[in-house]
Amino acid sequence: MPNYNTKQRRVLLDYLSSHTDEQLSAGIIANDLKARGISLSAVYRNLATLEAEGKVRRNTKGGSRQVFYQYIDNDHCKGHLHLYCKKCGKTFHMHLDETERFVNSIAKNDDFQIDKANTILYGMCKMCQG
Repeated sequence: MPNYNTKQRRVLLDYLSSHTDEQLSAGIIANDLKARGISLSAVYRNLATLEAEGKVRRNTKGGSRQVFYQYIDNDHCKGHLHLYCKKCGKTFHMHLDETERFVNSIAKNDDFQIDKANTILYGMCKMCQG
């Protein structure tokens, strides 16, 4: 399937690349892009393509059926595990050296290879703890 670089796709990519530390629903994205002429169906269509290309990660949050998307096709995200705060909803990058130490420890001790691009650890951030 050819990859068309349409105006809608460019607008969506621009939007997603400026929200890399957030997990957003298609509805939120469409609402934010409504003024730029991007419909909900265009958002869904483009998100599906971007997910297939490995540029967007799709997930659900604990017990919810709602789907959230996060842009992961940038240098800042590559190689990092993501930490998701269940209280405030923010996503953080685990420090790269800690990511490598964690992944290598699991590989060595449990003979298990972690897919860093698709791994999110859930918990509570420093701001929400105190």
